[in-house]
Amino acid sequence: MIDYRRLRVALLGAGSVGSQVADLLLAHSDELADRAGAALELAGIAVRDLDAPRDVELPRDLLTTDADTLIVGSDIVIELMGGIEPARSHILAALNSGADVVTGNKALLATHGAEIFDAADQVGASVYYEAAVAGAIPIIRPLRDSLAGDRVQRIMGIVNGTTNYILDRMDSEGAEMADILADAQRLGYAEADPTTDIEGFDAAQKAAILASLAFHTSVPLDAVHREGITSITKAEMDAARHAGYVIKLLAVCERVTGRDVDEAISVRVYPALIRRDHPLASVHGVNNAVFVEAEAAGNLMFYGAGAGGVQTASAVLGDVVSAARRHIAGGAGVGESTRANLPVLDIGHVVTRYQVTLEVDDRPGVLARVAGILSEGRVSIATVEQTIQPGPDGTAGTGSARLVIGTHKAVEQDLDETVQRLAADDVVVRVVSVLRVEGD
Repeated sequence: MIDYRRLRVALLGAGSVGSQVADLLLAHSDELADRAGAALELAGIAVRDLDAPRDVELPRDLLTTDADTLIVGSDIVIELMGGIEPARSHILAALNSGADVVTGNKALLATHGAEIFDAADQVGASVYYEAAVAGAIPIIRPLRDSLAGDRVQRIMGIVNGTTNYILDRMDSEGAEMADILADAQRLGYAEADPTTDIEGFDAAQKAAILASLAFHTSVPLDAVHREGITSITKAEMDAARHAGYVIKLLAVCERVTGRDVDEAISVRVYPALIRRDHPLASVHGVNNAVFVEAEAAGNLMFYGAGAGGVQTASAVLGDVVSAARRHIAGGAGVGESTRANLPVLDIGHVVTRYQVTLEVDDRPGVLARVAGILSEGRVSIATVEQTIQPGPDGTAGTGSARLVIGTHKAVEQDLDETVQRLAADDVVVRVVSVLRVEGD
């Protein structure tokens, strides 16, 4: 074997991903050395509990509860602890000691990314985070490097496997969300408290990271519009299927032209209708996918496992090899490009199509009245489907009707104000749902 220069690697965290990373580093050390151009010595693994059960049996002498001492003298620090603290402090300490950092911590990067990247720039270190978005799918490096010379126009991503699993089964089986969520928890796809997933927090963190990379602009997490899937019903799924759509929780990041700005970006997460012939419609189960629209490269699709210990470990080890190669080559690390400083518009400026479902009185003139309110609100009707729901005596004209209205593109603020006027009108019994339509 070639006598390689030796690099010390510190691992913080030995959960489902961390334990797999450690196992692969130890098992494939010779191969990784050949690829990296340096021997990668796993100097230690910082854990909270030395005796906690783990997915992989790890050498006891590598485990320590003293992360601070482990970090000192390491060339590469892998942070897989999760959460904000002490992960943030450990990463800053690693960078200040001259180490490069590999992390999969999406929550930390979405909230403190600017601070961490600035700290890396100050000392000439690099931060690698392929595992922070979409697990094993290579999307960070393509956005940061391969498409750096292009102009990304739009990203649509299914970046949360739990919600995709739930919505996919609702669509294919016609089941209720509560039943599928219980199955997801039993199978380990959803946490005991699934709020982070089903309310869209996890996807919003990933959207902030993707948008910052794609548009070279620092996107704070609180600038990401977020809606979860808890309002999606079996009836909405059935209606979407009937109309040729499927409902997916999408992270949408795009360049937009606002009413008062020449160029800006919009970053949002919400359940949306997407046509069944769109590539994202065929993403099933817990898989993730990211669909990128670039000015020169055109449409690109990245698809694969969005989670899983060994799958995510693949992305982590890819970053470790990159960090090792940088150490061998020498020189300052490559900083993040966030100099475009494009404004991030709020949801009210978004322009897309909508599907509005109303329950209305079944009597003459109602459709004309609804159409008039939409027209006054600058919302143009593309399609209307009416279903009569007979009254108690079984005859039309004594009950209600359901209107499913598809719109042409409209401004979110106009649509929202129009829906409020519809809800207040005496011909409308209730607004059943409002869904955006993406991907057209």
